[in-house]
Amino acid sequence: MTLAIDRTSTTTAARAVFAESLATQDIPAVAGAALRVPLVTGETIGYANLDHAASAPCLDAVRTKVDEFLPWYASVHRGAGFASQVSTRLYERTRDVLRRFVDARRTDTVVFTRNTTDSFNLLARSLPRHTTVVVFDTEHHAALLPWQGPNVRRIPTPRTRLAAVSAVDEALADSPQGPRLVVVTGASNVTGELLPVAEIAAVARKHGARIALDAAQLAPHRRISLKELDVDYVALSGHKLYAPFGAGALIGRADWLRAARPYLAGGGATKLVTEDAVVWNTGPERHEAGSPNTVGVYALGVACETLSENWDAVVAHEQALLTRLRKGLEGIPGCAELRLFDAPVDRVGTLSFVVDGFDPGWVAAVLSAEYGIGVRDGAFCAHIAAKRLIGVAGGSGQQAIRVSLGLGSTEEHVDRVVLALRQIVARGARWEYAKVDGRWAPVGDPRELPPFC
Repeated sequence: MTLAIDRTSTTTAARAVFAESLATQDIPAVAGAALRVPLVTGETIGYANLDHAASAPCLDAVRTKVDEFLPWYASVHRGAGFASQVSTRLYERTRDVLRRFVDARRTDTVVFTRNTTDSFNLLARSLPRHTTVVVFDTEHHAALLPWQGPNVRRIPTPRTRLAAVSAVDEALADSPQGPRLVVVTGASNVTGELLPVAEIAAVARKHGARIALDAAQLAPHRRISLKELDVDYVALSGHKLYAPFGAGALIGRADWLRAARPYLAGGGATKLVTEDAVVWNTGPERHEAGSPNTVGVYALGVACETLSENWDAVVAHEQALLTRLRKGLEGIPGCAELRLFDAPVDRVGTLSFVVDGFDPGWVAAVLSAEYGIGVRDGAFCAHIAAKRLIGVAGGSGQQAIRVSLGLGSTEEHVDRVVLALRQIVARGARWEYAKVDGRWAPVGDPRELPPFC
């Protein structure tokens, strides 16, 4: 069911915006599935997008619904026109969609942001004074860097899930009395491994602490229940959730957000402004000053609904491809996978590795230029984690290669990257490469960018 407004208050034309979703398929289709890209050798090939963890492609359902909505797009909350009423209703209804998507409590608030980074910066600004923050140092920078000051406890991620829970327990036990917050990632953006969120939440409860979940990498791959996990806050990003229109959300308990100073000062966050004073809103609008990204918010809601209708198929598809990928990489000489934990754990379709003797940036450039494969190389905005895990894996540098699967991935894509890596390790590249502005690139690259560039 797509977002809807009260049909008794709309014309027949307006109702078309809120029609039933297209018939669901086992795996929701993505834009760009038939995209072909040029190779340096002169051929074109179907693009193998294996970089979903950075930004996922747009769902076809999202693109269709956004196109339907665009003629109705107008200002929200303060417009008397009918299009403004339509836009306002869609914007506010999406809060309910997000609550359902993460199985939030009835009293939880939904604040729309730009992305996970924005959400955690908002939460950091909303903490009561002298709040102790406990966070693993191997978190993605969005969950690591917003917390500053002497009350932040960064703890190394142990090599077992049980030890990770114990480390949080010990850190909280050593913390001063007062408000406390534990920040934890649901799925590592480096390794795809799932963290023991429910167990860590139980420890947090024992010490009277709250817990915030970074779901940027978890939300596109698995169901989330704030109630079952007993989590206080969750942050997620639309561009990871197949809705690349610039919206995200912070969902969770309202009291700290209600008491905090507005994240931004401006229109929409205010009830009244006089010559001498400002009366701020107390709801989620308090932190949504300025004209909001209504299109992005609607796109995020459509993506969440589409995924919610297909979870079993989404998970099965991804896990089958992940098994195929890991089996293929095992046969490549010098290839070592990065892992947080010594023992195998449940994971989403993200995997990072190093290949002994090969620069990850060079390998990624060759995969793109000669095989039409998009992967990520580097430290993945998790520099501490990448450096530590590369060392454990036996690598000598501070960068790795990441393959991340999603709805746009196929068996052919997985087989292609495995075969390409084998050929690169055995025979090298067919083209000459050099560093340009710090990045590897084909020398005399003959490929032309599309005209709209």
